[in-house]
Amino acid sequence: MPERKPHPKAAQGKVFLVGAGPGDPGLITVKGLECLRSADAVVYDRLAPPRLLAEARPDAEMYDAGKGRDDHRMTQSEINDLLIELSLRGKTVCRLKGGDPFVFGRGGEEALELAAAGIEWEVVPGISSVIAAPAYAGIPVTQRGMATSLTVVTGSEDPNKPDSTINWDALAGLSGTLVFVMGWQGMNDIVDALVSRGVPDDRPAALVQWGTTAKQRTVTGPVSEIVSRGVEAGIGAPVALVIGEVAGLRDAMAWFDNRPLFGKRVLVTRARSQASRLVKKLEELGAEVLEYPAIKIVPVRDPSPLDEALRNISRYDWMMLTSSNAVRGVTDRMRATGIDSRAFAHLKFGVVGPSTARTLSAAGITADAVSERYIASAMV
Repeated sequence: MPERKPHPKAAQGKVFLVGAGPGDPGLITVKGLECLRSADAVVYDRLAPPRLLAEARPDAEMYDAGKGRDDHRMTQSEINDLLIELSLRGKTVCRLKGGDPFVFGRGGEEALELAAAGIEWEVVPGISSVIAAPAYAGIPVTQRGMATSLTVVTGSEDPNKPDSTINWDALAGLSGTLVFVMGWQGMNDIVDALVSRGVPDDRPAALVQWGTTAKQRTVTGPVSEIVSRGVEAGIGAPVALVIGEVAGLRDAMAWFDNRPLFGKRVLVTRARSQASRLVKKLEELGAEVLEYPAIKIVPVRDPSPLDEALRNISRYDWMMLTSSNAVRGVTDRMRATGIDSRAFAHLKFGVVGPSTARTLSAAGITADAVSERYIASAMV
């Protein structure tokens, strides 16, 4: 690798190496989210959750640097060069990486390149799938009286090669928890290497695919059978292999995939501005939510009939509001025409449903009648 010459710091930007967490968008750190929201440019990995990418500024430059086993959008060298180039253009850069940047994330390599080029950088640690995927599968990686050590190993190194940097004999002799990541293609070799060195055939093991996401799938069994069970269940990358007595706790501690809507895909067609509460509730119940707004709430083209009615509000006894959008439409036109809410002192208000009543209450008006059926005709 050629030596980089430090660049002058005048007008330079800064690069934040941010851990996006293991997949659940809610598991990014507060600081990581702040970096993402404020960045001029975002360079993101394949495992960065789409919901997180939506948190970036609308005008932020977005760069897909995803790397799968046989699909590299950019080489690592190209990514390093891009980070330096963006910084030299004065950009604040969020380098968004799945899990933690320094846990099998090549964040250390990027940090060294930035330092060699004289670029200011900072790391924002993230929650690694090494601990999060087992946790969401109901498996604590340590447990008093059962597992007092945790060993994390890359699964991408062939255990059969003579110059392996992994001490397989030492791993097989450990009594604590072993977690292998990025190793689905060579999982049979990993298990064989351990069992042939003395790991008991019946030691509990688990495979956790797409950990912490709505696509999470978990398979458990004795280590000697875990790969065949995974293949039978259709498990594939990305997957974590957990070996140790703690894997046997899943039956008692499973929680994430026991939720009532887990495994269900729900399409939400509400306007994006109104869907957040519904989406959040569905996700809390375990659903995988696909947002596809089929409508968009916009102001009426010609507000003059409403404006006229508001200016002559003294002629009316009741105002009937069929939705929260109607409430917002009225209050928006009140502000636009300079009409004070005191003009409504003589009015009574009827609304469809408690949600509309809450929106009206937020505007400082209490509904006099709330329809129990959520249709406009029920107000008549």
